[in-house]
Amino acid sequence: MGVDLIEDMVPSLKGKVSEEEWQTRVDLAACYQLVAHYDMSDLIFTHISARIPGTEDQFLINPYGLFFDEITASSLVKVDIDGNVLDETKFHINPAGYTIHSAVHGARHDVDCVLHTHTRAGMAVSAQKQGLLPISQHSMMFYNRLAYHGYEGIALNLDERERLVRDLGDNIAMILRNHGLLTVGSTVAEAFRRIFYLEKSCQAQIDALAGGSEIIIPPVEVCETALGQFAANDGKFALEWPGLLRILDRKGSNFRY
Repeated sequence: MGVDLIEDMVPSLKGKVSEEEWQTRVDLAACYQLVAHYDMSDLIFTHISARIPGTEDQFLINPYGLFFDEITASSLVKVDIDGNVLDETKFHINPAGYTIHSAVHGARHDVDCVLHTHTRAGMAVSAQKQGLLPISQHSMMFYNRLAYHGYEGIALNLDERERLVRDLGDNIAMILRNHGLLTVGSTVAEAFRRIFYLEKSCQAQIDALAGGSEIIIPPVEVCETALGQFAANDGKFALEWPGLLRILDRKGSNFRY
């Protein structure tokens, strides 16, 4: 869908919201388009949300029905923790997305972005009893910082929010059993970085197990050292984010609309 069609459906909100909200909208729209660019989307399903700066009970989420590479800053839907749409829009939101994202935003005030995917590798690892194995450097980012949540069907039951929050705890990511992946971040860029490497970790595991050879798992002390190295740099590096935006710009993306 080109920018002209988006303009027909959605008026630009630039200058009509605070500068802080607009920047969050731009970053979140870019994140949606990057998830599509890296083949981590699932038609119109799955979702990414970002908290409205300066609030504890409002967040942005995708307009249900648009593909991820169609989502722009102005088309994102603003909702509150109770599921009320706060701005006039032609779009609805995915009820399952509301369940998952309202749960995390309501409980984790250190989290400003929640990112959920249904990728082939992520779903495959979510169905493996042992979960994610510490067999690649990428996977060490999640060593002892990865939660698991049992499958309860499509996330339409609001009661599931309590169990989602309980299972996530203070971790940076969660595998939803028989379902997919979820990462959180203090920024959109951080949540995207984590899903990018969690996805690569899952891909590496599926490939390694398919090879048929015995898998090497580093000693616990080595895994803990690598974890410490990753954790020490949490939130310090966003060097790749401007470059990722340049990828979208080279493609002629309209994410800033």
